[in-house]
Amino acid sequence: MKIADLRGVISFVGAGISSLCCVLPLAIVLLGIGTGAFMATTMRYTLIFVPIGVVSVGAGIGLHVRERRRCAQKGCRMANGTIQAVLLGISAVVVAAALFFTVFPDTASKLLMRAMEH
Repeated sequence: MKIADLRGVISFVGAGISSLCCVLPLAIVLLGIGTGAFMATTMRYTLIFVPIGVVSVGAGIGLHVRERRRCAQKGCRMANGTIQAVLLGISAVVVAAALFFTVFPDTASKLLMRAMEH
């Protein structure tokens, strides 16, 4: 199996790693499954997790675009193209959310407070 066949999975795993610092702990705390201590522990690794997520999703998108161009030139159909595109989209949203929480923590906390009021 070539790495190009795994591009959706690679970016999805990277998004999962990226969300370990911001999105996942927040979701766990909001759902009442975990504690703030879990969130505080994982937040220490933000500078590691977010770049890994950005790089892996970027690599997944790059591989997807390259394969799509290759298939368009050869007139072939891309295997699992729709599934991979959906996984890439979900991954990009998760990484963008993690990046937003990391770069703009004040704005993110204000938005979350407003969301909790309603």
